[in-house]
Amino acid sequence: MNAIWLPWLFLLVGAVATYAWRGLGVMLSGRINADSPVMRWVAAVAYALLAGLIVRMIVLPAGALAAISLVDRVGAAAVTVIVYFLARRSIILGVGAGAATLILLLYLRNGV
Repeated sequence: MNAIWLPWLFLLVGAVATYAWRGLGVMLSGRINADSPVMRWVAAVAYALLAGLIVRMIVLPAGALAAISLVDRVGAAAVTVIVYFLARRSIILGVGAGAATLILLLYLRNGV
C-alpha cells in the first residue's frame, strides 16, 4: 500500500467505527427506558467522572493552568458556580464569568 493512502485509511476506519456505534445507539435509543435503574446508574457514573475530572483540573492541573495559584483557580470555580445558579443555570454565563474571573485574577496578580 502506498504511504500516501495510509492516513486516509486510518481516517476511514475511525469514521466507520465512530458512526457504527452512533448508528447502533440511534437504533436502540427508542427501546431504552431512561428512568430505569441501570440508566440512572449510568448517568450517576457519568456525572461522577465529570466531577472528578473537573476537580482534578482545579486541584492538580497540568500545563499552563499549573502556573496559576490554587486560590485563583478555586476562586474562579466558585464564581462559575455562583453565576451559573444566579443566571438560572446558564452554562455559557457561568463558564464565561469563571473564565473572566481567572483572567482578571491573573492580570491583577502578575500584570500580564
